[in-house]
Amino acid sequence: MFAIGGWGKDKRPAFAFKTSAQNYYFLRECEGYIPAPYFANRGMKWIQQIDSANEKDQDLQYYLTQSHRLVSLGLTKLKQKQLGLNQLSD
Repeated sequence: MFAIGGWGKDKRPAFAFKTSAQNYYFLRECEGYIPAPYFANRGMKWIQQIDSANEKDQDLQYYLTQSHRLVSLGLTKLKQKQLGLNQLSD
């Protein structure tokens, strides 16, 4: 699992995603992001975007792509190959 979509306290979309340590420490200080409830207080580097303004769509797309990459790199090389992930082009 690399991301979770749901609803925030204000009934607006909220997205939680796994992130690198560097992005975690950066984003937790940025407006519109918080350490993801449940995950972050268990030591996991997960962030929740709580501001779903349209101008943040490109940022969210980037962080979701990076989250997927981080999780896929944790798979065995065989599983990555079977799923066609992280393969170098010839």
